[in-house]
Amino acid sequence: MTPLSQNEVALKRALSRHRAIATGLLLGMVALMLFAYRLPPGYWTDMLQAAAKAGVVGGIADWFAVTALFRRPLGLPIPHTAIIPRQKERLGQGLGRFVANHVFTEAEVRRVLQRLDLAEILRRFLSDPDTARPAAEALAGMLPRLLNSVEDGRAKRLALRLLPRLAGGPGGTRLVVRALRTLIDGGRHQEVFDLAIGGIRRLLVEKEDQLRETIAAKVRAEGGRLLGWALGATVARRALGAVTGELNRMEAADSDLRAAFEVWLNAEIERLETDPARAAALGRALREGLSHPSVTAWLGDVWARLRAALAADAADPSGRTQALIADALTNAGAMLAQDPAARERLNRAAEKVLASVLPAAREQLEAFIAQVVGGWDTAQVTEKIELRVGRDLQYVRMNGTLVGFLVGGGLFALLTAMFGRVAF
Repeated sequence: MTPLSQNEVALKRALSRHRAIATGLLLGMVALMLFAYRLPPGYWTDMLQAAAKAGVVGGIADWFAVTALFRRPLGLPIPHTAIIPRQKERLGQGLGRFVANHVFTEAEVRRVLQRLDLAEILRRFLSDPDTARPAAEALAGMLPRLLNSVEDGRAKRLALRLLPRLAGGPGGTRLVVRALRTLIDGGRHQEVFDLAIGGIRRLLVEKEDQLRETIAAKVRAEGGRLLGWALGATVARRALGAVTGELNRMEAADSDLRAAFEVWLNAEIERLETDPARAAALGRALREGLSHPSVTAWLGDVWARLRAALAADAADPSGRTQALIADALTNAGAMLAQDPAARERLNRAAEKVLASVLPAAREQLEAFIAQVVGGWDTAQVTEKIELRVGRDLQYVRMNGTLVGFLVGGGLFALLTAMFGRVAF
């Protein structure tokens, strides 16, 4: 049997003390009854005998009733005794049903939530660095497992199927248009133009010898061996020089090609916004491009590198992941502190969520309590219940003895007054 706790030891001492008092009172009533038969006959002696006998009967009846709740009186197999040990399963079911249907009601849960003010509790939690930082560390520690579940499960395959569809839909086109608008508004499209010109220039420098030979070979093929020998190198040099010179003119901030590029880009954005066919064509191109096996493999490689970097950073106490999560939690606490409407919305949302899950939770709670009580050791259940209600039940025994005494004496007086001398 499980050892009793300190509180249960104190309850056991109190129960023993009150049980001794109730038993002592019953024995005292028995002694008074015997003493009354030693007194000279008379009205008052008869009244005392009647009252004492009623007190003894009341005390014994209540002792029997209290004892029958927890065990068989005197160990005798009397029907309908040892009620709690024999009805443990029904007790657990009844207790579970009572708690689920009369304690965890929707009105009671809402009342408790209103007193708790979950938003205020969350605000204090998030506003305290001593609690927000450990919470950020715990959330960051969960990130690698979450990433692994996405990587190794069906979520990755689902994402690879959904990404082309999302990118190829109206949302993907709007995102491209918004990105292009942002480039133009910030002047970043010129950087893209410079990057393209610089890439072409580097390619020309890296492939200059190869291009020269290719041009010379083309001249020889078209003009004959002699013309190619005489003019091939010159034509190649002039052609490459012309391309380089044109690239130099394009690099100027006021070049016509740069201005034309900006005009074309604005016109293309306008077409994407106003021409459904053009937007649909861009969507198809995005969808086909993202569905290509090479692009899918590249995205998988990017995701693997990103996942490894995120996991490593999340495990680093000084990394950006934990700092970002801690800042986000702190900002959420500040928002709740400054926005009463946000706190009210959070409390109402919590109430709605709990109200929606409450019916299923009540069923689970009822079954859980019934299972727990049903699995308890019978002697342990009996002892725990008796320790908590046994002291009050001893008062029932005391009251039964005293009330029996008073009622016995009163009935004797009443019946004697009505019928003359009566025998008890």
